[in-house]
Amino acid sequence: MKRLLGAVVLVALAAFVAPALAAPLAAAPVTPAPSPAPPSSALTMVAILTLATLIPALVLSCTCFVRFIVVLGFVRTGLSTQSAPPNQVLVGLALFMTVFVSAPVATRMYEAGGKPYLDGTMDERQAAAAATPPLRRFLIERTRDADLQLFYEVSDEPRPANADDVPLRIAVPAFIVSELHTAFEMGLAVLLPFLVIDLVVATVLTALGMVMVPPQVLSLPVKLLVFLAIDGWHLVVGSLLKGAM
Repeated sequence: MKRLLGAVVLVALAAFVAPALAAPLAAAPVTPAPSPAPPSSALTMVAILTLATLIPALVLSCTCFVRFIVVLGFVRTGLSTQSAPPNQVLVGLALFMTVFVSAPVATRMYEAGGKPYLDGTMDERQAAAAATPPLRRFLIERTRDADLQLFYEVSDEPRPANADDVPLRIAVPAFIVSELHTAFEMGLAVLLPFLVIDLVVATVLTALGMVMVPPQVLSLPVKLLVFLAIDGWHLVVGSLLKGAM
C-alpha cells in the first residue's frame, strides 16, 4: 500500500511539477534577446535635436527673414499705425515668405547632404561638406562685394579665387550686413511717399488756420486710403519676394 501511494505521488509530481519546471527552459530559447539600438539611430537623433536648436539662428542669419521683417516694420511705421497689423502678424508673414524663398535651397541641401547622411552613406563631416555649397551660393548671390571685402580685410584672409572658396564664417555676416542695407533702402523708398502725405496735410491745415488740429488725425485716413488704392500690401510683398528670389 505504501509503495502504491509513493508511486502515485511520483506520478503526480511528474505530471504537474515537471512541466512547470520545464516550461521556462523550453520558452527561454524562443524569446529573442532585445537587440541594442544601432548607433546610427542615436547619432541621427542627436543631429536632429542639434539642428532643431539652431533653427532660430539659421533663420535669422542665413535667410531673407531680416529683410522681410525690417521692411514690413517700415511699412507699419509709415502708415503711423502703432499696432495694426500686430507684431505676430508681421512676424508670421515674414516667416512664411522666408519659407517660400528658402524652400528650394533647403531641398537642394537635403538632397546633397541630409538624405545621404540619413541613409548611412555619409558621415557628419561629409554630409556637412556636401550640404554647404547650395547655402553658400544662396548667400553669395545676395551679398554685396563691399561687405565681403570688409570681412576679408578685417580677418586678413587670402582673397578667394571664386565664390566656392568663401567660408561660411565670412559669407554669413557679410550676407546679414547686405540684407540690412537692402532692407533700409527699401524702407526709405516706402517711407518717402508717406512723408509727402504728412507734409501736404500739415501744409493744408496750416493754410486753413487749423494749427490746433494734429496733422496725424487727417493724414492717417489719407495714407490708408492711398495705400489701399494702390494695393500696397500686394506691391510690398511682391517687391520683397522678387528681390529675394
